[in-house]
Amino acid sequence: MLSVKIDSVPFAISKFIFGTASLFNIGSQKNRQQLLYSAADAGFTHFDTAPYYGFGLAERDLAPLLRARPHVTVTTKVGLYSPGGEKQGDTAVFLRKAAGRLVSLISRPTLDFSRARAKIALEGSLRRLGRDCIDIYTLHEPELALLDTDEWLQWLEACVAHGKVRTFGLALTADKLEPFLASGSALARFVQVADSLGTREADILPRYGKPLQVTYGYVSAARKEDSPQPASEILIEGARRNAHGAIIVSTTRTERLPQYARLAEEAAHAQ
Repeated sequence: MLSVKIDSVPFAISKFIFGTASLFNIGSQKNRQQLLYSAADAGFTHFDTAPYYGFGLAERDLAPLLRARPHVTVTTKVGLYSPGGEKQGDTAVFLRKAAGRLVSLISRPTLDFSRARAKIALEGSLRRLGRDCIDIYTLHEPELALLDTDEWLQWLEACVAHGKVRTFGLALTADKLEPFLASGSALARFVQVADSLGTREADILPRYGKPLQVTYGYVSAARKEDSPQPASEILIEGARRNAHGAIIVSTTRTERLPQYARLAEEAAHAQ
């Protein structure tokens, strides 16, 4: 798969990033491992995860792949945490998610942007991922008003200096992003933001003089708008729109994975 070099990220990543938010939906750990290895075989060199995804299981599922493929890089996040913690097994996660469909509070994430919790969370993510260093570490859906931005910046820069994080930034929606951009926050050195072909939410970045870096949500947004356009065409248009950045995609079907390298090539040739 084609790779891209993004500002503030000190390494190249695959044009399409494999997202693990829905990884648990594929079922057994064996199936999840097969999907992740198949994604790497299909050319994905960067994976996106978070402590909240699968209530800790997504990070743990990535650990064998990260050990076996040292060139593979990963984004994980801080600030949103799993109800019941990140040590739950498959059965506990399944039951909590099922119950959450009836009572949303049971599966709703907890939000904590205290630096004390962040220190614990970083060590937990490193342990679950089986890594000494996280490649990209992002604040997960933060709100500027809830942060002591100077303290966060100092702590994250210290994490980089100590070799626990390679780079850091924000992972959020455009409405939460704008206050960071308007204030000139250095936390927005790297931005992962939801986008769509219709509403073009990520246009907020160039309005503040920043390029699109990592975007996601193109297919799901089109489906909400009842667009009949095939997913492959949506992704090609998304890749053309975010020409110099990368796009997070997700699937639970291994047979769909080989298409992404082709779609990246088609988007590049259409520029």
